[in-house]
Amino acid sequence: MMKAIVNANIVLENSILTGYAILFTDKIVDIVPEQDIAGHNDLELLDGAGQYVSAGFIDTHVHGCAGVDTMDEQEDSIGHISRHIVQTGVTAFLPTTMTMSLDRITQTLGRIRQFMKDGLADGAQVLGCHLEGPFINRAYKGAQAEEYILQPDFSLIEPFEDIIKIVTMAPELAGSEKFIRQCVRRDIVVSVGHSAATYEETTAAIAAGASHVTHICNAMPLLNHRQPGILGAAFEHKEMTCELIADNIHVHPAVQRLVLAVKGNHAVLLITDAMRACLLGEGEYDLGGQNVIVKQGEARLASGVIAGSTLTLNRAVYNFMRNTNLSITEAVALVTSNPAKKIGAFRQKGSIAIGKDADFTLFNQEFDVFGTVVRGNLVYRR
Repeated sequence: MMKAIVNANIVLENSILTGYAILFTDKIVDIVPEQDIAGHNDLELLDGAGQYVSAGFIDTHVHGCAGVDTMDEQEDSIGHISRHIVQTGVTAFLPTTMTMSLDRITQTLGRIRQFMKDGLADGAQVLGCHLEGPFINRAYKGAQAEEYILQPDFSLIEPFEDIIKIVTMAPELAGSEKFIRQCVRRDIVVSVGHSAATYEETTAAIAAGASHVTHICNAMPLLNHRQPGILGAAFEHKEMTCELIADNIHVHPAVQRLVLAVKGNHAVLLITDAMRACLLGEGEYDLGGQNVIVKQGEARLASGVIAGSTLTLNRAVYNFMRNTNLSITEAVALVTSNPAKKIGAFRQKGSIAIGKDADFTLFNQEFDVFGTVVRGNLVYRR
């Protein structure tokens, strides 16, 4: 049966449309004036309750939620995340790995690949994997396990080149230029992160094809007027896109405004970096085999090092919008069209347009999510 979203403010790429309905099956069929569908009893109607509907949110860096982590060894770990993350408006995501043993990483990549083949009718879609490590710098490992850090070697990940969309790595490590070029030839985004790279080393990585920065400002040197480092190179090169964790813990609101002012709306992707405590309460949890204490919304190792977040993507958008005075249309782009374009999925996802996947997030002005549709199926209703 054809379905329709009615009574909603439709968030398009550059405007908000009112008085129209979205017709869809598993794809978006048309956008028509609401009066055109009056009396059509063959339509299944989804009432937007006068709130907003946008393209589904896409999280390109998320480790887990609802008590489960991407690296967990149980067979349904990815499915568990998929079913729960839709509460936050996420319709598609990249399960993100940690620096653990190579066997553990390859097993996880195998589970992700299998989930992509099988899919779920009642959860968010997995578009591939974000490989965070193990090719990182010990000095900026953050909550990653130092004993499993490796030098860049494409042969280690080549068997999974079909599902890896982003690789976070430290370009100052030996063999990085070759590794970056090999990734780029396979359409894998190389992201600079967990790195001590100098401005010169980062610029060389950009010349080799690196085009992204992992959770900008975190797990990298500070910006210095004599040593610009990763931040200086990322700010200077307009083609570099940047992940940002807008929980107001990882990055101060003033710096969020600075990143937006320098990079522009098109180059910022909001992510959560969420770990298993997301959607749960305070307590002790595990991340990459290390104990994490969650208190007052902050996730930290016993040493005090920040260990991912408990942020949800809808809260990230709301925080960033308030911190920067972006419009709803502009803010939504940071979790829809921007990530879709970055990972090569914009032909299918990232905006409300005829022929694209019927992925929608319904929310109010505070970005509270009250409905999530994935490929035409209502998978969450508050």
